[in-house]
Amino acid sequence: MNRLLRLPVALSLIALAACYHATIETGLTPSTVVIDKSWASGWLWGLVPPSTIETASKCPNGVAKVETKHSFLNQLVSGLLGGIYSPIAIKVTCAQGGRAAAPGASEVPVPSRASPDERTAAVQRATELSLETGGPVFLKF
Repeated sequence: MNRLLRLPVALSLIALAACYHATIETGLTPSTVVIDKSWASGWLWGLVPPSTIETASKCPNGVAKVETKHSFLNQLVSGLLGGIYSPIAIKVTCAQGGRAAAPGASEVPVPSRASPDERTAAVQRATELSLETGGPVFLKF
């Protein structure tokens, strides 16, 4: 094989063997409940995404982390089928009860029987506090 062709072929083989991976973290504390779907069916080179994973019943406190990746086997199948079928691995980690406090976050309490005017005032206080501190502010009902 010509030396000029060896480098592009080698780089192509390395790129094709890579496992594409994306992680989304919400800031909530992870629990031990994990929803793992290693063969979520996508089609037409990913243009038609896999169906939505229903997490509401299994993750009542929300989602802490979502990971998507194309494993080696996912890519192999996709390559053998010309990308018409392009599976992806999806892993969802549920959150524990309660919310994780964001670093530097403040809270503005809102009474449970607050009037609409009091709620509007609380939102305005939270907005002003966020602008002053440059950080997140939570309304606590």
